[in-house]
Amino acid sequence: MLAPLVNLLIVVASALIHRWLWVRLVRDTTRPGGTARRVGTAATVVSAALAAAPRILVPALGPDTGRPLAWTGYVWLGVLLYLMLALLAMEIPRAVVGIRARARRRNGTAHPVAVPEPVRAPEQVSVPATVRVPATTVSRETGKASPGAEQTLGEVGDATSGGQDTGPARPDRRLFLSRAGALTAGAVATATTGFGMRTALGDPVVKRVPIRIAGLARPLSGLRIAVVSDLHLGPLLGRSHTERIVRMINGLEADVVTVVGDLADGKPSELAPAARPLRHLESTHGAFFVTGNHEYMFDGAEAWVEELHGLGVTTLLNERREIRHHGAVLDLAGVEDLSAAEHGSGPDYARALGGRDTSRPVVLMAHQPVMIEEAARHGVDLQLSGHTHGGQMFPLTELTKLANPVVSGLGKVEDTQLYVTNGAGFFGPPVRVGAEPEITVIELRA
Repeated sequence: MLAPLVNLLIVVASALIHRWLWVRLVRDTTRPGGTARRVGTAATVVSAALAAAPRILVPALGPDTGRPLAWTGYVWLGVLLYLMLALLAMEIPRAVVGIRARARRRNGTAHPVAVPEPVRAPEQVSVPATVRVPATTVSRETGKASPGAEQTLGEVGDATSGGQDTGPARPDRRLFLSRAGALTAGAVATATTGFGMRTALGDPVVKRVPIRIAGLARPLSGLRIAVVSDLHLGPLLGRSHTERIVRMINGLEADVVTVVGDLADGKPSELAPAARPLRHLESTHGAFFVTGNHEYMFDGAEAWVEELHGLGVTTLLNERREIRHHGAVLDLAGVEDLSAAEHGSGPDYARALGGRDTSRPVVLMAHQPVMIEEAARHGVDLQLSGHTHGGQMFPLTELTKLANPVVSGLGKVEDTQLYVTNGAGFFGPPVRVGAEPEITVIELRA
């Protein structure tokens, strides 16, 4: 029900942003009425439509039909983000220059242009502007007037008032600086987006993280848990992406595999073939999944649970499983994502964690890091989360810190440790800057 409103907000935001981009990239860099300005204005309109199209049209078209539009639109969104940032950075020196110029004018230190005093005609004489008068030229050497071509009185007035610059045209310094700034911003945006795409589409890095848990039984020390999240299968990431993730995880020889939400941006009816390589995940004690917010965006959470069950991946919907390893037991629990509350369910910690043997360590899978506060109240030893993408694209990497206790890596809330993975995919632009994709191997230690 919110989709039409969200789409309207996207269109309005794109229009407002592109209005500002038109000012900086078209109006400030071209002359009025010229072909360059007309072409730039048309390109701005196309850009505004292209920026809004992926979020509005691709879900309706489906991942296969919408793939060309998704690639074009989302890549362009990445360029636009860094183009805006570069132009915003230039607003600072632009403002400084403007302030200094106004200060010079107020102090009278600016260099005024010399304008000759206009020749005043006697007040009692009134001559029509259409009257032709002989033009005269005054010699600088003799001071005498010599006849010239005829002019109208209006032309004489203009010439004597200094209103027309008859000398050679001088370069427009402001136009030059605006064009230089636009070219610089474009180069920075293109280079940054290219670097970010190479990072996002490349192999995830493998991080090995030892985590000590108080009271961990000696036989459990050395237990390896592979953590991956946010694959975001969809129009940009498909079967080959899943095959690569599975191949890398299988090479880690993990005891447990955990997939911590946001598997796909669509329904199994559209994306099941992209997820099927998950049936080949290898581990000692199995593979487990919890829902993320994106599973509920497309009303496909229940369908994905069924699909994953058929692939041998167990979904923990507010429940737990015993992991028996070398004669000792670890509780692995999972709760639904917070967004499930809009669909009549949601995280139920009492159900997932209640009645357990508290002498056992418990690891909780919960998609969003903010769920750590409730986990800490229930005595969880370690929470595994994703959701943040590590911020994905600088400077969003910094803004994400405002809403999450941990954005990337290991942290702690009260006595509960929290590990947040950057995820192995991306959402929106296929760009990662300052937050590389990752697969993590956590090794529990006593």
